Amino acid sequence: MEASSPTPSTPSAPFSTVIRTASHEQHTEAENSSFMSDLLGGKLGVAAYRRYTEQLWFVYRALEDASEALADDPVAGPFIRPELARTAQLERDLCHLGGPSWHTGLQPLPATAAYAARVAVCARDWPAGYVAHHYTRYLGDLSGGQIIRGTAEKTWGFARKGDGVRFYVFEDIANPAAFKREYRALLDALPVDDLEKQRVVDECKRAFGLNGAVFRELGEQFPLSA
Repeated sequence: MEASSPTPSTPSAPFSTVIRTASHEQHTEAENSSFMSDLLGGKLGVAAYRRYTEQLWFVYRALEDASEALADDPVAGPFIRPELARTAQLERDLCHLGGPSWHTGLQPLPATAAYAARVAVCARDWPAGYVAHHYTRYLGDLSGGQIIRGTAEKTWGFARKGDGVRFYVFEDIANPAAFKREYRALLDALPVDDLEKQRVVDECKRAFGLNGAVFRELGEQFPLSA
């Protein structure tokens, strides 16, 4: 009997496509939270926007406090780009929103504390997991974050790309589309095996879940009046 021809192997999708597709449901769920829907709909006051910005500060401190230690790491190092750093911009926005004493007595929401703690654990113990959190935050800032900026400028009267929305302004990235392509190429070249890539995908889903929990707690703090 004639041997059957081997089935041609299907080329695997780039990892950047895999991670985006696999986390789409969690991403959509976070985006469509009642808090974010109300914020983007211009239905909430500037106090809600300030509280949201405060929560971001805790998360980005966890991300960026690890930057120096991870800069030479073979897995996470290529993603550490100074033009992405957001902490200083967040602090400038918060000073605009709350005055020079904005940080006095500031505490994260429980969900925010859990989110920042998970980022810190990955940064310390698992560089590939840190990449999952890095991806969900910074590529989101360069994409959907721009919608939030536009809404904030229109709803609360911030100057275009000025104080109050500087978190969303990447002054050192001249071409965001090209930058995102380069970032996805780094994801595609992530130097880990397939099992580790699946763990990264799972951590990406976890990151969106942690972010969604923050939105739920913010929604409880800022419910719309009946």
